[in-house]
Amino acid sequence: MTAKKNKKNHLDSGAVTSVLKRVIAENGRDHLRGYAFAIFCLVATAMSTAFTAWIMESVVNEAFANKRADMVLVICFAIFAAFVIRGLATYGQAVTLSKIGNNIVARYQQRLYSHLMKLSVGFFAESRSAQLAGQVGHNIGGIRDVLNLVVTSTARDLLTLASLIVVMISKDWVLSLIVFAVAPPLILAIRYLSQRLRSVTREAVEVSSKVLGAMQETIQGITVVKAFTMEQQLEDKVRRIIETSERQSNRIARLSERTAPLTETFAGVAISSVIGYAAFRSIYDDVAPGAFFAFITALLMAYDPARRLARMQVQLERSVVNARMIYSLLDMQPLQRENPNAPDLVVTNAQIELKGVVFAYGSGQPILKGVDLVAEGGKTTALVGPSGAGKSTIISLIPRFYDPAEGQILIDGQDIAHVTKASLRHSLAYVTQQPYLFEGTIRDNIRYGRPEATDAEVEEAARLAHAHEFILMQPEGYETAVGENGMTLSGGQRQRLSIARALVRNAPILLLDEATSALDNESEAAVQRALDSAMHGRTVVVVAHRLSTVVNADKIIVMHEGRAVEEGTHQELANRKDGLYARLNNLQASDRLELN
Repeated sequence: MTAKKNKKNHLDSGAVTSVLKRVIAENGRDHLRGYAFAIFCLVATAMSTAFTAWIMESVVNEAFANKRADMVLVICFAIFAAFVIRGLATYGQAVTLSKIGNNIVARYQQRLYSHLMKLSVGFFAESRSAQLAGQVGHNIGGIRDVLNLVVTSTARDLLTLASLIVVMISKDWVLSLIVFAVAPPLILAIRYLSQRLRSVTREAVEVSSKVLGAMQETIQGITVVKAFTMEQQLEDKVRRIIETSERQSNRIARLSERTAPLTETFAGVAISSVIGYAAFRSIYDDVAPGAFFAFITALLMAYDPARRLARMQVQLERSVVNARMIYSLLDMQPLQRENPNAPDLVVTNAQIELKGVVFAYGSGQPILKGVDLVAEGGKTTALVGPSGAGKSTIISLIPRFYDPAEGQILIDGQDIAHVTKASLRHSLAYVTQQPYLFEGTIRDNIRYGRPEATDAEVEEAARLAHAHEFILMQPEGYETAVGENGMTLSGGQRQRLSIARALVRNAPILLLDEATSALDNESEAAVQRALDSAMHGRTVVVVAHRLSTVVNADKIIVMHEGRAVEEGTHQELANRKDGLYARLNNLQASDRLELN
C-alpha cells in the first residue's frame, strides 16, 4: 500500500514538472523580453534588500559606536537610494507581470474557445454546458499563476533569501548554523502538506464548477422552474452542492494555512536562539554589536521570502491542478478527424443519398439500422414516422454532427466523410425545432447565416421569411437587441428569424428538423408560409411531426424502428390501406376533426 502511494506521489511530481515545462515552452518565448525586464527588477529588489541588511553593521558601528559624523550622510544616502531602487523595481515587475499574465489569460481563452469549436456535437451532448463554462472560467488563471509563481519565487524570493544568507554567513557563521538547523524539518512538513493538497484541490475545482453550472442551468430554465414550482427542490440541490464546495474550500484553507504556524514556529525557534546566543557573546565576550545587528536585520528580512518560498509549493500545486484541467480540454482530440488533403465539396445537383447507414449514440443500441434513401436534387423530401424512428438522427448526420458507424452519405456522389466539413456545411442551411438566437440585434442574428451579406440582403431574407413586418414593429427595428436567446420574441417570431438566417445563407441544401411542431396554429401558419419560400429551388430534407405540413412534398419517406419502410407521395402512401403512413394520417385526421 505504501509503495503504491509513493509511486502515485512520484507520478504526481512528474506531472507537475511536465506541466511546468509545457507552460514555459508555450509562453516563455513570446514574453521573453517582458520576463527579462521583470527578472531584472526582481534582482534589483533582492539586491537592495540584501544591501539594507549588510549596511546595518556600518550604521551601528560607525554612527553609534565610533560616532563618525562624516559617515552618517553617506550611510543615510545609501539607505535612501536602496529603498528608492526597491520601490521602482517592485512597481516595474508588478506591472510587467500583470500585463504578461493578462495576455496569457486572454490567449488561452481564445485558444480554448477555438478548440471547443472544433470538438464534435457529441462532446457537448455528453457535457453539461453550464458546468463546462464554470470549469473553464475557474481554471484559466492557473497557467498564468504557474509562470508568475516560478518567476517571482526564483528571481525575487530565492535570490533575496540567498543574498541575505550570504550576508548572515559573512557576519557570523555560527549564528547562521543555528538558523540552518531548523530548515530541514520545515521543508519536510511543507512537502507533506503539498502532497495532501494536490488531490483536494482538484476535487474542489470540480465541485466549484458544479455550483456555477447549477446556477446557470437554473437561470436558463427559470420559466420551467417557476411553472413546476421547482424552487424548493432546486434550492435543496444547490444548497447541498454549495455545502460540499464550502467543506472542500475549508479543507484547502486548513491545509494551505498550516504553513503559517509551521513557519512562525520554526522562525521563533531560530530568532530566539540567535538573539540568546548573540546577547551572551556581547555580555561576556565584549563583541561589537554591529555585526550582530546586521545579522538580525538580514535574518528578519529573510523571513518574508522564506515564508513565501515555503508557501510557493502549496500555491504551485493548486495552480498546476488548474492548468492540468485546462490542458485536458486542449488535448482532447476531435472524434471526427479530417484528412488534411480532403477536397472541398462541389455541389451541382445537390442530391443526397444514404447507403446502408448504421448509427448509434455512444455505446447504445443502433438508432439507424441500414438506412437507404435518396433525396433528389431541387426537390423536397420529407421524413415522417413515430418518435424514436431515427428521423432527426438522419438530419444530424448530413452536416456531419456525427459520423455513421457503417455506410455512406453521398452528396452528388461525393462521400461527405472525405470532404472538408467547412465546405459541406457552407452548402447547408439548417432550421431546428428550437430556434436559437445569439446576443446582439435582429440584424446580427440574421447575418450570422452569411457574414458578408449586405443590409439589403438581410432584409430581403426577412421578407421571404415573413419576418420583415414584425421586425419593423420592434422598438428599434432591425437594430433591436433580442435578449438572451430571443426571450423578448415569441416562438413563431424566433423561428421566422432562424428561417431568415437560413435563407440569407443562400445554400443549395436546406435541412428542417420539425421546424413547426412547437408552435401554435397561427404561428405555424406564418412559419409554414416562410418555409414555402425557403424551399423554393433547393434540395430540402424536412422532418415533420404534423403530416399536414408535408402533403405537398415531392417524396415522403416513412421511418420505423431505424429503417425506411415506405416511400412515395402523400396520395400514394395515404392510399395504402395497410401502410404505416396511412394509419398515421388517419390518426391525425381524426384528431383534427375532434378539435374542430
